[in-house]
Amino acid sequence: MIQIIIALLYIMLTILIGVYTKKKTKSSKIFDGIGLGTLMCVVAGAGEWLGGTSTTGVSEYGYEYGISGAWYTLANSIGICFLAIFFAKLYRSLETPTVPGIVGKYIGQKSRIISSALQIFCMVAVGTSQMIAIGTLGETLFHINFVISILLMGAGILLYTVFGGMIAVGYTNIMHMVVMYGGIILAVILCLSGIDGGFATLKSTLPDSYFSMTGIGMPKVSSWMIASLLGACVAQAGLQPILGSKDTKTAVKSSYIIALVVGPFGFLSALLGMIAKVQFPDLANAKLALPTLLMTLNPISGGLVMASIMAAVLSTASPIFLSCGTLFTRDIYLETRLGKEKKSDDRHILKISRLVTFCAGALCVLLALCYYNSQRALDIVYFAYSVRGSLFIILLLGIYWKKISQAAANIAMILTGLVGIVWIVYKGVVGQYPIHPDFSETYAAVITAFVVTVVGSLIMNRKKRKICERENHS
Repeated sequence: MIQIIIALLYIMLTILIGVYTKKKTKSSKIFDGIGLGTLMCVVAGAGEWLGGTSTTGVSEYGYEYGISGAWYTLANSIGICFLAIFFAKLYRSLETPTVPGIVGKYIGQKSRIISSALQIFCMVAVGTSQMIAIGTLGETLFHINFVISILLMGAGILLYTVFGGMIAVGYTNIMHMVVMYGGIILAVILCLSGIDGGFATLKSTLPDSYFSMTGIGMPKVSSWMIASLLGACVAQAGLQPILGSKDTKTAVKSSYIIALVVGPFGFLSALLGMIAKVQFPDLANAKLALPTLLMTLNPISGGLVMASIMAAVLSTASPIFLSCGTLFTRDIYLETRLGKEKKSDDRHILKISRLVTFCAGALCVLLALCYYNSQRALDIVYFAYSVRGSLFIILLLGIYWKKISQAAANIAMILTGLVGIVWIVYKGVVGQYPIHPDFSETYAAVITAFVVTVVGSLIMNRKKRKICERENHS
């Protein structure tokens, strides 16, 4: 009962902070997060990377494989460093708050619209997974029906995000970051002290592989690394604060700090999974490792730690909802006939941003209710990641290869999505991926994006040259 009260108080405080920030959100640019300082960039950006997977998901890996489960957040940290070194300054200098806006500058406006639609799909898929995590959280930790959990928490997130936009995300994420790190450090200290002999017992009880950074297997580590290196450079929700930072120096500095914030978190979560393995070695489902472990804490401490897990989900879901609103408003609405007449009316743009943000969040809540306990939801998330990585390959070619064809890039984006769908459906029917068991949809989509863009560009450029030659002769 005490845990539920603490959780409800935390949600209420989050909503109040979000409602308060509505006074500061007087324009669409402020709503989208344009002009952010370092602190706001860091908390808004880090929150997107430290979601439910970085807590319950990594603790599950810790229970099954040990400390190597930390590679999930460590890989994200390395990917963000990659962004800071090679792309943060370039991206920010282009003066656009969206990744498709960058695509439009290097490839073309039609590519901007198509990539925006793909990004929105990705964000909705990931947002749905966060809503499902919320349902699981309420059901396992607070013994609340998952429908009520999703509706209650989803409504709370929507309320403060729609009211305050990126300012609300930043302000609430300051609190979320403190609660997340404070809660998980408290959990490690209390749970480790609950074992006779502490870390020494942990070391002597668990196999040596649990203390190896390769215990989870190099194929898993390499796939996380590839996904993180590609995804960090095109993930709209994580990049939006960087793109909206007040200058290029802030963009680069914030990226490095975000990497430092994200990296260590997985080690703490994995350690909790390892402690759960010692205390509860025969759990039927490793997903219950963290919830089961937290039930051993006293009600107040357990409530605070549970609030930290909830903070992880809240800190990720809100920037995802917001990014959907920004993507649609900036890249589709204002770049088509839908919004060209209202392009100079900032109050109208702000209204559209809020409306689309609300609709995106409501859609995530609805899909979470439909796909709760369904493996298909996880498949959709993996598919979204593969599309995101493929988009970066196409953007990379657009930046560094002057011969790229907009038409070829557009075809590549569409085919990438189709290939990803085929791969997922095939696995669902047959039980493994086509071609090879380890050749996942990510590899298939990335290779498709590269080959179709390059080959298509060469063919189309050749056709253009022939047309020009005929016109010159005539």
